Amino acid sequence: MKRRRWLAAALLPAALLAGCAQAPRAVAPDVLAGRLAVQVEAFNDSPARSFSAAFELQGNAERGTLQLTSPLGTVLARAQWRPGQALLQTSQGDSRDASLDALSERMLGEPIPLAALIEWLHGRPWAAAPVQRLPDGFEQLGWRIDLSRFTDGVLVAQRPQLPVIGVRARLDQNP
Repeated sequence: MKRRRWLAAALLPAALLAGCAQAPRAVAPDVLAGRLAVQVEAFNDSPARSFSAAFELQGNAERGTLQLTSPLGTVLARAQWRPGQALLQTSQGDSRDASLDALSERMLGEPIPLAALIEWLHGRPWAAAPVQRLPDGFEQLGWRIDLSRFTDGVLVAQRPQLPVIGVRARLDQNP
């Protein structure tokens, strides 16, 4: 009897700790999640700007959703798109745009080709635009995509035209 009590007492803390542990969040195959950082260098009278958030992207360039959240889990913005319509929801309200590109400029403050970025996050060029292959990535739409650390879940995209824009994504799971 003492042995059972001792075993129960020994296993109780482990059971309690196991109850507090969080299982890794399951991500559907068509969902990409991670951290996204956008940096815009100072240009003319505009100061440098930067933005970072956790992201969850579901879908493709034609139809999908993108949610940006703060480190504390607060939803900063949610975008939904389908052919001919893009919706952006923020704490300031909802706005509609005719395209994903227009929505990206409103959402991120700079024209970032989100349709292409979706493919870039999978480690491949966007099929709807010409591409120039490079030893460690490719160039597309005026952006240089660095895939040298893609196996570690890191993608870096840079637009060298002024103002210079850098996008860095760290994926929770490699696609």
